[in-house]
Amino acid sequence: MDEDTRYETVRSRDARFDGEFFFAVRTTGIYCRPSCPAMTPKRHNVRFFATAAAAQGSGFRACRRCRPDAVPGSADWNVRADVVGRAMRLIGDGVVDREGVAGLAARLGYSARQVQRQLTAELGAGPVALARAQRAHTARVLLQTTDLAVTGIAFASGFASVRQFNDTVRAVYAATPSELRATAPRAGRTSRHAVTPAAGIPLRLAHRGQYQAGAVFDLLAHEAVPGVEEVSGPPGRRTYRRTMRLPHGTGIVAVDERPGAPRAVPGAAHPGGWLDARLQLTDPRDLTTAVGRLRRLFDLDADPYAIDERLGADTRLAPLVAARPGLRSPGAADPEELAVRALAGPAGAERLVRRYGKALDAPSGSLTHVFPEPAVLAEAEPDDPLGALTGALADGVVRLDPGADRDDAEHALLALPGMDARTAAAVRTRALGDPDVAPPGVDVPDSWRPWRSYAVQHLCAAGELEW
Repeated sequence: MDEDTRYETVRSRDARFDGEFFFAVRTTGIYCRPSCPAMTPKRHNVRFFATAAAAQGSGFRACRRCRPDAVPGSADWNVRADVVGRAMRLIGDGVVDREGVAGLAARLGYSARQVQRQLTAELGAGPVALARAQRAHTARVLLQTTDLAVTGIAFASGFASVRQFNDTVRAVYAATPSELRATAPRAGRTSRHAVTPAAGIPLRLAHRGQYQAGAVFDLLAHEAVPGVEEVSGPPGRRTYRRTMRLPHGTGIVAVDERPGAPRAVPGAAHPGGWLDARLQLTDPRDLTTAVGRLRRLFDLDADPYAIDERLGADTRLAPLVAARPGLRSPGAADPEELAVRALAGPAGAERLVRRYGKALDAPSGSLTHVFPEPAVLAEAEPDDPLGALTGALADGVVRLDPGADRDDAEHALLALPGMDARTAAAVRTRALGDPDVAPPGVDVPDSWRPWRSYAVQHLCAAGELEW
């Protein structure tokens, strides 16, 4: 998409491209999402950026009307397997905040200078700037939805000092943290004083286009492991809850199924929407990581327009796509947990939770445990294929983090005793979020590339395939 085409997208306020690029207005010093409802600026006053961080680095502040920091992430980062795509997935998981640029580079197998150069050349911002933009968004969420002290929010957002936090908030939002807190929406202001980390942080997890929540919740309900997950409520208004093991502690998340939105008018773009969520965290520093993992679990950064256009052109898939526009390919909240569950099966996973799961300090309804870590399982049950897998995960022989090379990970999985190609393909699809995987032995034409994982979801939803 060239800049003239992008400008026409801005003129038409096309929400399909929210998060895919950003535009800034030289005369106002503000950057926005493409669908911003404000008056369209003149073409010669507009600059385009690949990321919010690049716009911020050029001195522009976030629009208070369209809140460009709250858009879905670019679908490119899920699709791409190169160093830039892998780096963006790791930054979204909070790796730069926890391990610095050196840690990011080590996970990617490149030098810090190479990572800096590639990100800056393609995205207009390096890893520090990209992480800074993410921290600013986390800070705004905490300021406007919780009663945490400003000092606590500074460190919970990943900032090294209160001064750095204050300077960043002023630069990004043109307001002090206190002023930003005061601008919370009316609904947020009336309930904010009742919101604490113990009660949970309320969030809206945005997605673009239509979203078939029912199919995702059906799958999560079918797979739920007692003690770790639960799905409650009637179809259409269910709530998915689960425990999570996070870098600084544990968490309990709840995500609500929104009733199906009206079908988009033919030829018109569906504006998108969100899933309501609430996060209870033992350490607020885990907010960014928890949100990123939920977004991968629910596949919220997908581009349903591109997916449905490609698959809908196929004679076999066309009626399935028409019946379920916006069908997603769910990922995993914990990639290592998913790999263990894929190999152990439902009954085996439940047994592992009962015997080795870490008990919560205080049970929450039917949620009582966090799924056991691979190192714990490798020590407790070192034999058989499950022991080989958990040992490889604990030792780093098999890497399933967001920045892992998908081909390398699959080859490492297949080298383990007892690991078959079908299970490895399932792990690649779910744990690594690969959008282009097909089960071994299933006739899946190349014309479905690069969205074969979504094509498989359509076949499964229609009852034509079991996986």
